[in-house]
Amino acid sequence: MKNALKFYIDGAWVDPARLETLAVVDPSTEESCGEIALGSAADVDKAVAAARRAFESFSRTSREERLALLRRLLEVYDRRFDELGEVMSREMGAPLPFAREWQAGIGRRHLQKAIETLEVFSFEARHGTTLVAKEPIGVVGMITPWNWPMNQIMAKVAPALAAGCTMVLKPSEIAPLNAILFAEIVDEAGVPPGVFNLVNGDGPGVGEAISRHPAIDMVSFTGSTRAGILIAKSAADTIKRVHQELGGKSANILLPDVDLETAVTKGVAGCFGNSGQSCNAPTRMFVPADRHDEAAEIAARAAARFKVGPAGDEGVDLGPVVSQMQYDKIQRLIETGIAEGASLVAGGLGRPDGMNRGYFVKPTVFAHVTPDMTVAREEIFGPVLSILSYESEEDAVRLANDTVYGLASYIQSADLDRARRVAARMRSGNVYINYPAWDPGAPFGGYKHSGNGREYAEFGLEEFLEIKGIVGYEAA
Repeated sequence: MKNALKFYIDGAWVDPARLETLAVVDPSTEESCGEIALGSAADVDKAVAAARRAFESFSRTSREERLALLRRLLEVYDRRFDELGEVMSREMGAPLPFAREWQAGIGRRHLQKAIETLEVFSFEARHGTTLVAKEPIGVVGMITPWNWPMNQIMAKVAPALAAGCTMVLKPSEIAPLNAILFAEIVDEAGVPPGVFNLVNGDGPGVGEAISRHPAIDMVSFTGSTRAGILIAKSAADTIKRVHQELGGKSANILLPDVDLETAVTKGVAGCFGNSGQSCNAPTRMFVPADRHDEAAEIAARAAARFKVGPAGDEGVDLGPVVSQMQYDKIQRLIETGIAEGASLVAGGLGRPDGMNRGYFVKPTVFAHVTPDMTVAREEIFGPVLSILSYESEEDAVRLANDTVYGLASYIQSADLDRARRVAARMRSGNVYINYPAWDPGAPFGGYKHSGNGREYAEFGLEEFLEIKGIVGYEAA
């Protein structure tokens, strides 16, 4: 990748202020698959200055101009679609078909949805004699994660462009190559200089500089709750808007009337998707107490069907987790689950049989988990499911909501009205009834320690807008 040691600033590929490099590790092999430059506060200053200059003109572009720009971006994205899938498969370990269909595909769908949203979005409304106008917030700092890299880049960049904002992106240094490729797409699509800027780096070197920069008007962050707290503190002195999508420990309530075989099997698949590295994964499965053992047996059979292997191998369901650090954390939590008395019914410690390298985790299921256990309370971010019991619907709701997180909840029932009543009681930003298809038009974001603000469609666009009231706009 020819631009891996450069940053994209003010419409050009430029050298970093000082050259410090970091290897990008292929988690399937534990070998380097690339190298990037690590930025510093000086690089952030340069990128912010470019974004600040560009904002003066880009913020005044028309809806039609921005629609034309987004459509050109989609055209180039589609031409380089397969490249994006291949890059993400290699750097984050997603099986290649999954990387193409979902990791790259979800970015395309967000861009399409941003275009659809901008076509009909109302930036002005009359309230009596007052005009209420929605205007671009300004320069946005974007800090995105490694687990769904193009999803989170596009869920921020596309609505920001639609709003008329300019931006500085810091992708995760663990999986940054897709962002470099995306910057090439941006350049090829003719996004005006300074509107989109890319600075690679780590949290202390670049993330903190973005968070505290006085000329950045908003920070949009997706990542861990721990990092989100640090970003909010860094941003506080400059009173900038902070938009966060953070961790989760999502409950999946299987009500007594479900087909248990189907509901448990789909629940296991939902938990294990993307090797369990999704913030909204249904990692706590609540089942009726009198059917707990039956559910555990079904889950164990379902887990055994998942094929774990290198991202490029045929027929692989689960690739590795992304890094040694992530692998070690998951192993510690599995060990803690065993030590605290949960029943291990599938998977467990170490790599799957026959594997001696790569960050591969056994698809793991714990049964007879109690709410006080660590595996029921901490976000594991790997293919690890905890099964808990409940005695009544009231009990299930109470236990499901007993968490500091509030990103997502899942409800399964043969009675849709009952599922809706339970959904209304969930303290989470999203509730999914009966494993629905993904909806790019649904607002995405969390309650409590799972963050603030919303992404996707008009909800995401609104986040990048300020509200201005022009009083006396009409004569009384």
